[in-house]
Amino acid sequence: MDKILQAIEKILEDRKSASKDNSYVASLYNQGTNKILEKISEESEEVIMAAKNEGKEEIIHEVADLWFHSLVLLRHKNISIEEIESELAKRFGISGLEEKASRS
Repeated sequence: MDKILQAIEKILEDRKSASKDNSYVASLYNQGTNKILEKISEESEEVIMAAKNEGKEEIIHEVADLWFHSLVLLRHKNISIEEIESELAKRFGISGLEEKASRS
């Protein structure tokens, strides 16, 4: 899975220099953070609705859309997948309750 996420990350980075008229991702970058966040919000709602009302395939489809738009946000903010992996690695093996308590 790492390879597909890293391939997507590279494409998303390349889209930063693409024309907004020829690339959906470039158009999102051009519209800025708020537009990207709108898409993430929309996709999150679609995941929730799919989980409540649809079958497994629809959930998979909607989560893929959510992940994609989350990756767009990360590239827009110049955050790499590696940075997210590092954060997850720090949390690995730690109780979720402990990890949450350590933030305050």
